[in-house]
Amino acid sequence: MKYLEPETVDEAIAALASADDARCLAGGATLVAMLNAELVDPEVLVGLRKIHALRGIHRTANGILIGAMTTHNEIAADDRLVGALAMVRSAAGQIAHDAIRYVGTIGGSIAHADPSADWPAAITAADASIEMASSSGTRSLSVDEFFLGYLQTAAQPGEIVTAVNIPSGPENSRGYYLKFSRVDGDYATVSIALVLAMKGTRCDYIRFAAGACGPRPLRVAAAEDRLLGTELTAEDIAAAGELLAAEADPVTDVRGSAEYRRLLIPRLLKRAITLVNQLPHD
Repeated sequence: MKYLEPETVDEAIAALASADDARCLAGGATLVAMLNAELVDPEVLVGLRKIHALRGIHRTANGILIGAMTTHNEIAADDRLVGALAMVRSAAGQIAHDAIRYVGTIGGSIAHADPSADWPAAITAADASIEMASSSGTRSLSVDEFFLGYLQTAAQPGEIVTAVNIPSGPENSRGYYLKFSRVDGDYATVSIALVLAMKGTRCDYIRFAAGACGPRPLRVAAAEDRLLGTELTAEDIAAAGELLAAEADPVTDVRGSAEYRRLLIPRLLKRAITLVNQLPHD
């Protein structure tokens, strides 16, 4: 295996094009484990750690731009992430443990597209867009277009995830990330990522996604529509939760059965809505 460490995005793109089987190495939290287990054996491994242009959290006119090589801990520690963006910060702080959060990156996680990981559901609820670069140029995809299935994204061979663009959300919106797992630091059995804005006593905006409930983040527009304009009564939330659970396609594994996960979905949605409504306005 040949290992390359480019210092620019253009150099990384060229390195990927140098072999039929080349892979990017970001933080390595997932890929190194796959290499050790001999699940993958690429001809060329392209390390991205020296590309400074892929790091950092930057303000934009409509929100924030997070470089793909920004670590989970850097995101969790950024006190600019308030309101709807607090959900992103919360999700980052619940990923595994410090040792993983110090090396794992947002770009590496979403490029792997494990539906049980925290980032896919979080950036889906945040209505993010994914920026990518290749020898053909750059492009941006909405998060709903990016995640296609289990460990599958819309990224093409030779394409690099460069950044995640996240809007600030509507005025007075707040975000919350609720994760249910067997033990601290484990993958979620079920997670709920939520962005909510109220106008008086009524729901003025809501977008949410469930993690670990199917081959990609689970978002059901009909469930969101069921709550929009309502006072978020127990009856309203229960109805939305059932719509969300009905579209779930979870697996049965050591973290819980498919049936157990479907039972958790409406309960976690209710708890997430209750908790986000208790948060102070930033």
